[in-house]
Amino acid sequence: MSNATMGNAMERQSASPAEDARGGPMDFMTFGPVHLDVIDGDRSLGFWRDVVGLRLRGREDGILELGTEDETLLVLHPGATSRPRRGFSGLYHVAIHLPDEPEFARVLARLITRRWPIAPTDHVMSKAIYLDDPDGIGLELTLETPERMRSMRLVGNRPVVIDSAGRERSGRDPLDVEQLLARLPDADYDRPVPSGTKVGHVHFHVGDIDAAHRFYRDVLGFSDHLYAPELGMADFHAGGRFPHRLALNTWQGAGATRPPAGTAGLRHYTVRLNSPARLEAVLRRAPNAEHDAAGSWVTDPAGNRLLLTA
Repeated sequence: MSNATMGNAMERQSASPAEDARGGPMDFMTFGPVHLDVIDGDRSLGFWRDVVGLRLRGREDGILELGTEDETLLVLHPGATSRPRRGFSGLYHVAIHLPDEPEFARVLARLITRRWPIAPTDHVMSKAIYLDDPDGIGLELTLETPERMRSMRLVGNRPVVIDSAGRERSGRDPLDVEQLLARLPDADYDRPVPSGTKVGHVHFHVGDIDAAHRFYRDVLGFSDHLYAPELGMADFHAGGRFPHRLALNTWQGAGATRPPAGTAGLRHYTVRLNSPARLEAVLRRAPNAEHDAAGSWVTDPAGNRLLLTA
């Protein structure tokens, strides 16, 4: 057996037995901290802590670590000099997933009481709240509801979601805010997000959908959920129940390049593979990876930098 064949077999074996709390397959990866370049640290802290509800876990040399009581989700690096501008590749949004509906409702209520502009949306596979941070960096707050979706397909030039009852849905309907707020367990709108809150998916603008799709499928090993290059879209899952772990689009234009230096947005993000064998297999497919004490670094075709760990 060749080294490559043996490695692929080890990779499959390492992912097969794990199950989530509901008895379904677990993702072969999770996201570690996402690092963002921001303009003003104190202003960003006021948003991510007091509006979103993340805890301040550490502050050193101006760099802010935020997350839950037991895990860092975001690291903010002040010093950017301009907001994101249209026409460039990079982060579309980072998505923070809440562990249950009452806590998702709590965040929604906090945003409403803070009068922060939001766009609550029902994707069927998830319930989402879209908003921007003070620098214009996109954020999605998400509640995973894959049990409500049967499938997704393209009809003409648009994706259509089939819900669990077999009905066609746009996947972009307004969220039932009143129904959600009725799930609030109390009126404590200042309580931070709980343990179990996580970075659940990331979504990028890219300039070349085919090249980015090949990288995330063939190098990192994500699986296609929906690939529509004619629409400039790609959507991936990571082997678990939730179908939307990483997405790509060319909505800033085919050929979009990296934003100018000093632009607020993604610095790098972290992908944790579920076993050393899977990490080793990924690194065999990424010969240009760089290695240091933190892990292994790769860069996607759009210029987004990833830290790979196991």
